[in-house]
Amino acid sequence: MNEKKERIGYIQVYTGNGKGKTTAALGLALRAAGHKQKVYIGQFLKGQLYGELLSAKSLSPYITIEQFGRKGFIHVTKDPDEEDIQKARRGLKKCREAMLSSKYRIIILDEINVAVYFNLLSEKEILSLLSEKPEGVEVILTGRYAPPSFLKKADLVTEMKEKKHYYKKGVKARKGIEK
Repeated sequence: MNEKKERIGYIQVYTGNGKGKTTAALGLALRAAGHKQKVYIGQFLKGQLYGELLSAKSLSPYITIEQFGRKGFIHVTKDPDEEDIQKARRGLKKCREAMLSSKYRIIILDEINVAVYFNLLSEKEILSLLSEKPEGVEVILTGRYAPPSFLKKADLVTEMKEKKHYYKKGVKARKGIEK
C-alpha cells in the first residue's frame, strides 16, 4: 500500500449495547502509539478514574486523554443539567481543537453517541465537526445509541451486541476489566 493511501483518515463508529466499544477504541490508540502516532481521546460523560487514564501516562506523549464529565457515575436523562451540557460543549471544543491542530493522527470521541442521545450535544454539532475533519485524521465515535446520521457518515461501523453479560448476575465494574 502506498504512503498516500495509508494516510487517509476515516470515520469509525463503535456502537451497540454490548461491552467493548471504548475498549476497541483504546486498542486502536495502543496500536497507533506503537507506531509513534499521536492520539487524542476526549471522554464524554466520564469524570472518574479509569485504568486507561493511568496507562496513558506511561504512553505519553503518544496518547492524551481528557475527561468531560462530572466526578463519579453520571445518571443523565433526556433533560440534562446545565453543568453536564457545559462540560460536553467544552469537550467538543477541545476535541475540535485537537483534530484541527495537526498534532494528532487519531481523535477518539468516547461516549459521544450517548452524549448526543441525552441531549448534551446535538447531532448537527457532531456532523459539523466531522465535516471539518482533515484528510489525514482518523475519527472514532463510541457509545450506544449512534444516530443513523452518524452511521451514514461513517466509513466503518461496528456494532457490539450483547449476548450474555455477568452484570445481570450482579457483578459490578471491576478494576482493570471494566474500569
